[in-house]
Amino acid sequence: MITIFDYGAGNLRSVQNTLAEIGATYELVRDAEGLRKATKIVLPGVGHFGQMLRTLDDLGVRETLRDRIKAGVPFLGICLGLQGLFESSEEAPEVKGLGLFPGTVKRFPLDARVPHMGWNQITPLYDSPLLKGTAMPYLYFAHSYYVPQTDVTAATCTYTLPYTAVLQSGNVFGVQFHPEKSGPAGLQIVNNFIQL
Repeated sequence: MITIFDYGAGNLRSVQNTLAEIGATYELVRDAEGLRKATKIVLPGVGHFGQMLRTLDDLGVRETLRDRIKAGVPFLGICLGLQGLFESSEEAPEVKGLGLFPGTVKRFPLDARVPHMGWNQITPLYDSPLLKGTAMPYLYFAHSYYVPQTDVTAATCTYTLPYTAVLQSGNVFGVQFHPEKSGPAGLQIVNNFIQL
């Protein structure tokens, strides 16, 4: 079963609508037991890094989520759901991320207008199954913090500097943009994840 983890993210309904539009069967879960039953996990994210991670802790799911990802369950993190995979963020330095990848989520330079919001093109670094059939699409972004380019970056976007727009490492995928607000290309990307 495709599982959307519901920690109260503002884009939850849009993600549900996207899955419904492509005909995917899913369920919302808010506890560790629901994550244990998942065959695919989607973690939507809008808001504050610290708030999301503290909510995961309050719900008692941090270790279960990490364990399921490490066990090979396909995972898609959207926006903040991507950023949460790293060790920390400048948005909330006192709060630990999930720590599945090394590194710190950074704030755009002080002279950059934030949030970075609107349609931007991404540049694939290699053929990722997540981007199949999209050919350097324009996608919708809304964020003030970014993941620097790393060895798990599958595609970049540039806003004052190049950063990770798509992450891929084994069963783990993440997108900084909002596929649920990105029209046909976004639908294709979500469908690609569902078809993995």
